[in-house]
Amino acid sequence: MNFTQAIRYAVLRELVMARRARLSTQRTQEFKHLENAHVLGQESTYWHTYTHWLMLVWGWKNKAYSEVVGQILRIVGAISKTAIGLLPTGNTGGANVSPFKPMSLSSECAQAIAQAKSRCAKG
Repeated sequence: MNFTQAIRYAVLRELVMARRARLSTQRTQEFKHLENAHVLGQESTYWHTYTHWLMLVWGWKNKAYSEVVGQILRIVGAISKTAIGLLPTGNTGGANVSPFKPMSLSSECAQAIAQAKSRCAKG
């Protein structure tokens, strides 16, 4: 099992919560769940790129055009840099933070990532 598969359910849980927030017009909460999904999936090129895409869509729908521009740049970085490990741990992925800034992990995210990596090690 690879990391993309191992972290899948944790990322999807956050994406479901983001969707629920969107449906109840809680835009800030929706973006917070997208950030959590980003942190969880950051070591997977697939999840890393996908969460940046969802952040771009969020920016477009909410007319947050600085977010749209920031996410275009981050998508390019996610596609080209994730596989070689050039990413700052814990970075929430929004355009409001430097794409190079490491950030502390919440205990929930740290635990989910550790569990996923443990599953990868077991095969």
